[in-house]
Amino acid sequence: MTTGFWKWAEAEPGRTALILPEGESMSYGALLEVSNRIAWGLRELGLRRGDSVSVLLPNCVEFVALACAALQAGLYLTPVNHHFTGDEISYVISDARTAVFVAHGRFAEAAQSASRAAKLDSQRCFSIRAIDGFRPFSEILSERSETVPDREAGMLSTYTSGTTGRPKGIRRGLTGADPDARAGAYNMLSMFGIEPGGEHVHLTGSPLYHSAPFGFLMFSLHFGHAVVLHDKWDPERVLADVERYRITHTQMVPTQFHRLLALPDDVKAQYDLSSLRVVAHAGAPCPVDVKANMIKWLGPIVYEYYGASEGVGGTFVSPKEALEHPGTVGRLLDPAAEIKILDDDGNEVAPGEVGTIYTTLVGGGGELEYFNDPAKSKEARRGNLFTVWDMGYLDSDGYLFLVSRRTDLILSGGVNIYPAEIEAVLTSHPDVADAAVFGIPNEEWGEEVKAVIQPVPGVAGDDSLTQRLRDFGASRLARLKIPRTFDYVEQLPRDPNGKLYKQRLRDPYWSNPDSNLNVSGAGSS
Repeated sequence: MTTGFWKWAEAEPGRTALILPEGESMSYGALLEVSNRIAWGLRELGLRRGDSVSVLLPNCVEFVALACAALQAGLYLTPVNHHFTGDEISYVISDARTAVFVAHGRFAEAAQSASRAAKLDSQRCFSIRAIDGFRPFSEILSERSETVPDREAGMLSTYTSGTTGRPKGIRRGLTGADPDARAGAYNMLSMFGIEPGGEHVHLTGSPLYHSAPFGFLMFSLHFGHAVVLHDKWDPERVLADVERYRITHTQMVPTQFHRLLALPDDVKAQYDLSSLRVVAHAGAPCPVDVKANMIKWLGPIVYEYYGASEGVGGTFVSPKEALEHPGTVGRLLDPAAEIKILDDDGNEVAPGEVGTIYTTLVGGGGELEYFNDPAKSKEARRGNLFTVWDMGYLDSDGYLFLVSRRTDLILSGGVNIYPAEIEAVLTSHPDVADAAVFGIPNEEWGEEVKAVIQPVPGVAGDDSLTQRLRDFGASRLARLKIPRTFDYVEQLPRDPNGKLYKQRLRDPYWSNPDSNLNVSGAGSS
């Protein structure tokens, strides 16, 4: 059984590796040649084992080729979220100890300001499409060897989305492993019944700066599959390309499910989706009705897993289990792994009781640390268990349920309120396209529940909608969980992979309690 991109490229160089956003295809052999040239070019620039290459790129062939180069040359690849502010970008590339920075002309202004603030050597800054002060990326490849360099498995080094405080670098130690051996040792596709070879085709629609889309792309290349790469996520284009390329598996987030389900029925019916075998999702709690409607539409192919960029989690739930245990993110896959729910004193709580989720680290590689932040690394550990401060509970059968992030918890009158539960109810209302719930100051109760709503197009964010939502919530939520006030916005601040920047919504209310975010013509209700 062949595993590892580099082995597939040597064994079947003519096999299709990528179908690019522009529609062009690239073979495994061609992608290997480019990645080898990049590896030699980085070595020529003086990069050695453990150095970091930071990239500020859209989904493009250069991103994938740089990944294949770094992951066989003992380097860290640090993708930077191109929706970060300039200050956040400069922080990341500085904190990552960037040896080479590669940016795209689409993000020229941010790349220039960030590289200056981080005081990067201009000779180590390269651009795809022109950026003033950056060297052309082609110089890395120019007159380089296409032969395989000395090889050692590199690592992805990601930074959290910075929704609370500074982004945290997630980095594991290098192990000296052979790149192909490491590629075969941990491949999530196997848990969905997807095997190496065959005529499998993966669709990558979300930004590669997120660890899940990046991981699934690399898992697919390591299994010899073709990957259709989208630069921007468009629901109808997803359906069209499933039919056109006979997509067999893809990875999404619940926000994308919501957008797919919102397509008119006649549009959804136009496309043949029968090739799909697996639609995997994670990244945020999925409303029960959204999951059920996706399974009803696509059949029993919608799988969920729980994890994080840090490598925590390892739970999995099949479509059948999801319908039998609504709302669960599954049970542990590895019987040798552990998952515990602990209270604030570190004591394990009873089934059904909410606490902080601690799990065994998964994903291979060396010891995990928040890069340059040993205090945060220590804070997140209890023995051999690690937490990303998600809160949830286990039922008596060992199924895990998520309720919130600790940072999202609302404490009102001494009662814990979990926004994810309220958001799931609000987004199930037909007039709501998206919702964010969080706590704001209240003199008597400490905090009160606030909702910021993105209405569906054509629906006014006014007192009438507020009353409809309150009535809707009253039949589904305890009274204390119903938002005291509602604001309405045209668009909630999410990145293309569905990550909600809730801090941007919450902060104004804490700095100015009279603040409201309404842009739809109605006051805070």
